[in-house]
Amino acid sequence: MNNLFGYKQRDTWINHTTGTAKLIGFLALSTMGMISYDTRFLLGLVVLAIVLMQMAQIKYREYALMAKLVIIFAIINLVMVAVLAPQYGVQLYGTRHVLFGTGYWTMTQEQIFYEFNLLLKYLFSLPLAIILLFTTNPSEFAAGLNKIGVPYKIAYSFAITLRYIPDVQSDYRTISLAQQARGYEISKKAPLLARSKGAVQIILPLVFASLNRIETISQAMELRRFGREKKRSWYQEQAFATRDIMMILGAAAVVIIGAILFVQNGGRLYNPFK
Repeated sequence: MNNLFGYKQRDTWINHTTGTAKLIGFLALSTMGMISYDTRFLLGLVVLAIVLMQMAQIKYREYALMAKLVIIFAIINLVMVAVLAPQYGVQLYGTRHVLFGTGYWTMTQEQIFYEFNLLLKYLFSLPLAIILLFTTNPSEFAAGLNKIGVPYKIAYSFAITLRYIPDVQSDYRTISLAQQARGYEISKKAPLLARSKGAVQIILPLVFASLNRIETISQAMELRRFGREKKRSWYQEQAFATRDIMMILGAAAVVIIGAILFVQNGGRLYNPFK
């Protein structure tokens, strides 16, 4: 099993970029991409995200579980939109080009085009999130959050979460192997009831181990008087370099392009049906 959020030091310019710059770029691109429904702009973001993924040298096996979960969620979301609001595309674009069906359940080109835009949003946001999480040290990520105005207590909680998710997964693997050695079958070959019993034998020890870890961390932070001061310094904080400025300027350029398209389209929609 691979870590769900697995930071790994790599010798790439994205890894060496500060967490603050990456966080600003991620927020800028994600916000503009979620607001916009210009298909051309979203396709550009998808291409940019894929190129950045290649530059970050992140292997598929490292984020395979995350990708599968997002794909499943995206499919469910698109299907539910088609079922619950099949005419929403018609309302957005103001035209109606029927593909098949009759009445309220008619499927139109406008609806397909609208859902295609939704799919593009998933396709660009997932790689950007993976790049941020897999190339940023958790402590540096917390420092970046604090730099953009997030209270350091909240920022530190994010760092602890990202840091200990791999530990929880390691505990899960250890407990799982121990329970299988005791005769609990949790593989796909076992019946559902047997797998359920085996899962319970894993989850309960995992919960207690996690609670024990939480208590240990909280006591250590309390002994060090964490939270007493209004501000704090960060061990992993880095000074801005040229690559950080270039990343922020690049994100700003993409945002400006999106804003220009807003003006040209007279809104956030690109309507090819007019």
